[in-house]
Amino acid sequence: MQCLLLPFFYMISVNNLSVQFTGTNLFDHVTFNVGDHDRIGLVGMNGAGKSTLLKILCGWQESESGTIVMAAGQTVGYLPQEMVPDAVGTVLQEALTAFSQLDDLEREQERLTAEIAERTDYESPEYTRLLERHNDVTEHLALLGGSRRQEQAEKVLLGLGFHHSDFDRPVAVFSGGWQMRVELAKLLLRHPDFLLLDEPTNHLDIVSIQWLENYLSSYSGAVVLVSHDRTFLDNITRRTIEITAGRIYDYKCPYSEYVVQMQERRASQMAQLTNQQRQVAQIEAFIERFRYKATKSKQVQSRIKMLERMEEIKVDEVSTESIHFLFPPAPHSGKIVVEAHRLGKAYGDNQVFDGVDFLLTAGRKVAFVGRNGEGKSTMAKIIVGDINDYSGTFRLGAGVLVGYYAQNQAAMLNLDKTVFETIDDIAQGDIRPKIRNILGSFLFGDDDIDKKVKVLSGGEKARLALAKLLLTPCNLLVLDEPTNHLDMNSKDILKNALLQFTGSLIVVSHDRDFLSGLTDELYEFRDGAVHEFKGDIMEFLESQVEGESQSGWSGQNSLSAARVSSAGKAAYEQSRERERERRKLQNVVKKKEQEIESLEASIAAKDTILATGEVQSQEFYKEYQRLKDQLERKMMEWEEAVIAAEE
Repeated sequence: MQCLLLPFFYMISVNNLSVQFTGTNLFDHVTFNVGDHDRIGLVGMNGAGKSTLLKILCGWQESESGTIVMAAGQTVGYLPQEMVPDAVGTVLQEALTAFSQLDDLEREQERLTAEIAERTDYESPEYTRLLERHNDVTEHLALLGGSRRQEQAEKVLLGLGFHHSDFDRPVAVFSGGWQMRVELAKLLLRHPDFLLLDEPTNHLDIVSIQWLENYLSSYSGAVVLVSHDRTFLDNITRRTIEITAGRIYDYKCPYSEYVVQMQERRASQMAQLTNQQRQVAQIEAFIERFRYKATKSKQVQSRIKMLERMEEIKVDEVSTESIHFLFPPAPHSGKIVVEAHRLGKAYGDNQVFDGVDFLLTAGRKVAFVGRNGEGKSTMAKIIVGDINDYSGTFRLGAGVLVGYYAQNQAAMLNLDKTVFETIDDIAQGDIRPKIRNILGSFLFGDDDIDKKVKVLSGGEKARLALAKLLLTPCNLLVLDEPTNHLDMNSKDILKNALLQFTGSLIVVSHDRDFLSGLTDELYEFRDGAVHEFKGDIMEFLESQVEGESQSGWSGQNSLSAARVSSAGKAAYEQSRERERERRKLQNVVKKKEQEIESLEASIAAKDTILATGEVQSQEFYKEYQRLKDQLERKMMEWEEAVIAAEE
């Protein structure tokens, strides 16, 4: 693969990129461009090649063929899904390492300034490029903020959920998720021209996700991201690139509008394929009927050429593979499911929360939200009995059976057992003969059930943990971040199953789209207290925008909605224009077919007269030839119209 340089007004260009994986084309001569202010969401099924494409764009991986053409002097920043940070300093010290390039930029600025002062070829392209590079370096220095390094580092760290008290703590004492936040902070502080983010919300809470949305929306460079968070994609991206079957489709719209247009495209492909098959059948029937008739030889040859030129319409393969399940009916319980009074929990000197009153009645569905570290998972562990050293009082109601999906549920699986053994260990009674069917519902085929858990992907482990939960009779589900590692389709199916669950539900999640419409009320964990909110997650976030100065939450729902609405209107107008043009071309095709039919009828009538053997006038033969010439012209016009309509 070649990597070339472009003038400054380009960002990056991918040309005829091809990549194979285990004998399958991940990309087959893929071509697209990225502008310097693009906001692109990469979408596609798991395994389609989204992460691979990001790695190729940043230079971590090579392709078999093709070129990536990048503007001279442009910088690329990449955040992978998973990595092993090697930070050795404190949180603030590690964040400040992002500014190590400032010295290099300052030296380059000095060199460019000196060169500009010496040159006199003011009209040359080289001088123009020199000025542009000097401007780029100067702007980059301003963005990185030289004298404001610590101020900028602290601002980004606070936005990503760290507290001032965390700045002097070693990075190594934080969990892997928080260490990934430090890596994200460093990447943002470097301010690359081309920002590649692979599932950046995996380790963030709702507050940090909203902060990141605000940050990326005003980011001066290009952003390309992979995410299973619909709301995050809609609030940031203005362009969606779908990867499917080795090809890409480029949509100039956010994710939700892309879904509509993608469905329309596939429906159109099916309609075009059906029409083409009908057209081919008609043409082949004509050829077969008149193949040996001399008077029809030109029409037959014309139709044979038409078939040779006709490109086969392909319909994109759509995966119908998805998990499918429903939770069994919840056993009966008392009216009160969970009751807590003046509940508190501390870890040493760290009081996570205190004085919490909480009441959950049968059939209610609630969400726990708030910044990471405020006690959501701790509260969930108290409810399921994993934590017993708390202050205040807590009790479960009569007949309550708890089903628990922990945040690290997948990691809690026995890695040395097989998929089948994992389920067989908890299956009881008449459910045991159905284990294979249950595993099949969670996409584990016959070739998968004997695999060791340790070789499964993160998504496969998450599905296996959900399958275990399905086999545990319960009337209270406590789910802590259940959507981690699930794709959008699987999240939708889980959400639908939870909506139909007849028991009570407590769910901890940062996924706004998943929570929307799922819960009746929510509890916000903030500053050592828990606040009840009657309503949906979207209503809650709107209330937080209105009272942002009090809660410290940030959001831009109305701004994002306005942008999506504007983009939707533009997409709608484009769709209408395409539809008008398509109908116009179809009318042309129909008119040509009618003219051809009329001419063929006139020629057939004269053929009947000629078949009698009687000698006709000179005018008769001239008219006969004129009709045949006219038919040939109309056939050519019809072919051109058909091709234009297909395009």
